[in-house]
Amino acid sequence: MLTLELRYFASVREALGLERERVELADGDWDIAALQTHLAARGGSWTETFAGRGKLLCAVDQSMARPTTALTSGMEVAFFPPVTGG
Repeated sequence: MLTLELRYFASVREALGLERERVELADGDWDIAALQTHLAARGGSWTETFAGRGKLLCAVDQSMARPTTALTSGMEVAFFPPVTGG
């Protein structure tokens, strides 16, 4: 079993109505892209938020991550929108 701490920030948190959660996933080869596909499969606002993967940034244990970043049990995964300045 793979256990992850997920955190959602800014508009992601607002869309999902959730700041954080712990998820347990079946053993296997999990990476950020697979996790996003899993979350999008929840439907509704989850699909809207995670189906367009290019719109979100992700950090694993407070370091920027790529879609191919491998996940192991106990990691913290954070999702947040790109930040723009002006």
